[in-house]
Amino acid sequence: MVACSDDSAEPAETVEPNETEQQQSDNNAADEGTIEETDPEEEVVDEEEPEEEIVVAEPQYKLNPNTWGLEPISDAPAEAVLLTVDDAPDKNAVEMAKTLKELDVPAIFFVNGHFIDTDEEKAKLKEIHDMGFAIGNHTDTHPNLRDVSEEQQREEIVVLNDKIEEIIGERPKFFRAPHGVNTDFSRALVEEEGMLLMNWSYGYDWEQQYMDAAALTDIMVNTEFLRNGSNLLMHDRDWTAGALPGIVQGLQDKGYTFIDPNEIEGVE
Repeated sequence: MVACSDDSAEPAETVEPNETEQQQSDNNAADEGTIEETDPEEEVVDEEEPEEEIVVAEPQYKLNPNTWGLEPISDAPAEAVLLTVDDAPDKNAVEMAKTLKELDVPAIFFVNGHFIDTDEEKAKLKEIHDMGFAIGNHTDTHPNLRDVSEEQQREEIVVLNDKIEEIIGERPKFFRAPHGVNTDFSRALVEEEGMLLMNWSYGYDWEQQYMDAAALTDIMVNTEFLRNGSNLLMHDRDWTAGALPGIVQGLQDKGYTFIDPNEIEGVE
């Protein structure tokens, strides 16, 4: 608050002692052996607490838009993969987030707007975010962006960013288009919104033969497409939630670590 003042008031004139007068006063005090005592409370000087320094981590990985995999920067571990979960937060996303949290494994949860309409659904999203997971934009109603107008594409992306920010206090850092289909307009808009556009390296949980936890675990860990920097696509599904602990363990057994989304180049 700024106090109001009377601009017409003249400041009181202060008279500073000259050097000779000040020296004489000091000498007299010394000759007389006087020691000026001050109130201890007056000696306390209020010191402002130093501002907390914000440390920004250096990026450890960069996204390759040709393969959608992650490449290490400098000496970051090459044998690492990124976990992502689409269509959150439907029925299993909170459970999946809790599983990953217990395993100390980071991931991105890509959100659909039609899954955060109710207070209960909004609470699910906030819970996932509060557990420390990165949140991505997966459009408001999950259309194929090539099938809708530019105005509709803007609504699908920006409206969802607004919704997410209202719930968790920040806008998404990542964008993944439904079906992996982008347009020139959506790419430009994603950049304008300050998000990192992302697709994936491989995923299987939408195929009939892998709608089973054991089968999905096996293919996600043993697929020929698994390599350093793979960007793994999963969905909010019952069988994927069941497979998640085995997928993490299987990847770790093969020597892989997990990439922190906040350490990807281009993420603010």
